[in-house]
Amino acid sequence: MGANSSSINSVRIEKNPRTGNLGSLIKVFLSRTKELKISAECQNHLFIWQAHNALFIICCLLKVFISRMSEEELQLHFTYEEKAGPSSYGAECEDLIEELLCCLIQLIVEIPLLDITYSISLEAVTTLIVFLSCQLFHKEILRESIIHKYLMHGRCLAYTSRLVKTLLYNFIRQERSPPPGTHVFQQQTDGGGLLYGIASGVATGLWTVFTLGGVGSKASAQLEQCSPLASQSLLLLLVLANLTDTPDTPNPYRQAIMSFKNTQDNTAFSSSNPHAFQINFNSLYTALCEQQKSDQATLLLYMLLHQNSNVRTYVLARTDIENLVLPILEILYHVEERNSHHVYMALIILLILTEDDGFNRSIHEVILKNITWYAERVLTEISLGSLLILVVIRTIQYNMTRTRDKYLHTNCLAALANMSAQFRSLHQYAAQRIISLFSLLSKKHNKVLEQATQSLRGSLGSNDSPLPDYAQDLNVIEEVIRMMLEIINSCLANSLHHNPNLVYALLYKRDLFEQFRTHPSFQDIMQNIDLVISFFSSRLEQAGAELSVERVLEIIKQGAVALPKDRLRKFPELKFKYVEEEQPEEFFIPYVWSLVYNSAVALYWNPRDIQLFTMDSG
Repeated sequence: MGANSSSINSVRIEKNPRTGNLGSLIKVFLSRTKELKISAECQNHLFIWQAHNALFIICCLLKVFISRMSEEELQLHFTYEEKAGPSSYGAECEDLIEELLCCLIQLIVEIPLLDITYSISLEAVTTLIVFLSCQLFHKEILRESIIHKYLMHGRCLAYTSRLVKTLLYNFIRQERSPPPGTHVFQQQTDGGGLLYGIASGVATGLWTVFTLGGVGSKASAQLEQCSPLASQSLLLLLVLANLTDTPDTPNPYRQAIMSFKNTQDNTAFSSSNPHAFQINFNSLYTALCEQQKSDQATLLLYMLLHQNSNVRTYVLARTDIENLVLPILEILYHVEERNSHHVYMALIILLILTEDDGFNRSIHEVILKNITWYAERVLTEISLGSLLILVVIRTIQYNMTRTRDKYLHTNCLAALANMSAQFRSLHQYAAQRIISLFSLLSKKHNKVLEQATQSLRGSLGSNDSPLPDYAQDLNVIEEVIRMMLEIINSCLANSLHHNPNLVYALLYKRDLFEQFRTHPSFQDIMQNIDLVISFFSSRLEQAGAELSVERVLEIIKQGAVALPKDRLRKFPELKFKYVEEEQPEEFFIPYVWSLVYNSAVALYWNPRDIQLFTMDSG
């Protein structure tokens, strides 16, 4: 009954802004927030509870209004004065909107996070998300909005760095929601009366409904394992960071994310960026490593590596890089269970990391034991570098047989190419998989050639049916084959003596390469591979027949020292750099809001109202 009556009341307010109810309620809330900080210090539970309830009602009303009306109509609900006439809104209305936004930001950055303030801090973050949710109800990217204007200009602008810093620390700390009842106020036995006790019970019950399984909230088991405040703060941070720039003002929240530094960094801040701040990078790194199961955390990691050079430099200097890379590899390994955006972000993170030669060297020095989630083969001991190669190759093979996404192929191959010159002591299984991928590509190449030939023969007697575009398919496959040959060649030219297992795999499958030796697209790159195959085949023939695996590897190691390096033709170094597409907001804004729609705590929107993305992409 409570839900029905509340929706009836919201409809009444919606249809009749003349009541001034929303504006009055906001003014009550604003008057109470002036005392919130001291109330927290004095443990004034009742005052905080009342302020929280007022904000909760404001947030519920805003969510309904924003989903159903334009910004101009919404403004009417912020103020209405009979004496001024029915069209009287404007400066005062806008001042009230700005005042509420500023108040919410102040609440987030200034009120200490305690058991009794947890719920109101979460509600403030949630209300800011709701304020920005108008984007959900527009197909096009919003580039101008009253809410955007206030958050990026005026009084709110001064809080930019503090808000970003607080939201990051909320994510880092992962503070759990206090048990229901402890964060509102304790039942009083010595005074307060019956009404006080009933109010406490209602507040506690309401909070439980909205955090542990109310309409639109996520499963309680999920919430028990995470922090609602951390999750909601990260979503708000991603939304703010992806607001579009205005013609005269770059997004200050993105500027803050691009420029913050480590607390141990004593260099002076650049005067060109007023939104810079410092944060503990060690704590941030730990949180990023621990939270990579979620799209949001992976997207944050991508943004920081791509946009903040201080974070990127710090991450690449870590001696425990496996703690970050392993969760990313696990995302790619379970590609069938992940949405395509999450897989893309994980792959681009690897591509950004492999742009650094130091990273490409160090990953082969990190030895891992018993990778339990890798099911194709028992890996009792393998280097991080070899595991990375295995997972990327598996992703390519999955993509070839399922999604056939050229973008995914390109980025996988670019990551392998970046690493190829620094391949070291490749695990025998990693070496086998490199050659197996080439074998798969070779078979695919031959199949398409055969289909093209048959199609051409069949079409000679008939001019009616159009020919399938086999030339395009063949071109794509040959591009991938060329890249794989370049990766193998790069390893042989730069670190052959470090990779006897790759030479072994190459010799074992040497017949695979015959057809490409005279192919005009591959002749140049095949020279080195052909030379290596011929050189080592000759040495193995001289050693006699019936050689054991160990003896073959020994001959390869000896031959690697004897092979004159000047006989190998030099090619330009393989280096690929990630560059964002033009107008990245066309990808990132719908993606971020799909995460809000699917992951926000205690927020539900009618799927029929969503315009920004289709439900299957959300």
